[in-house]
Amino acid sequence: MMKNEFKEGEVVRSKFNPTLNLVISRHIPPIYYCRKQNKPSCKEVAYFENELLSYNIKNINVVTSDNRLS
Repeated sequence: MMKNEFKEGEVVRSKFNPTLNLVISRHIPPIYYCRKQNKPSCKEVAYFENELLSYNIKNINVVTSDNRLS
């Protein structure tokens, strides 16, 4: 059984917009449903685990530089 990397209520960031803080509202494998941290009443957005980054990554520019869309 695989362990989920992120838990409900945890703050994360998307690889596609790493400056935006998201809160995991629920997890229905393999999808994580997130809301903007500063706007909890906004619509949920769905992400796969590999599209999310831990909030506490120290150098976000290095991590995301290889993940830019062409």
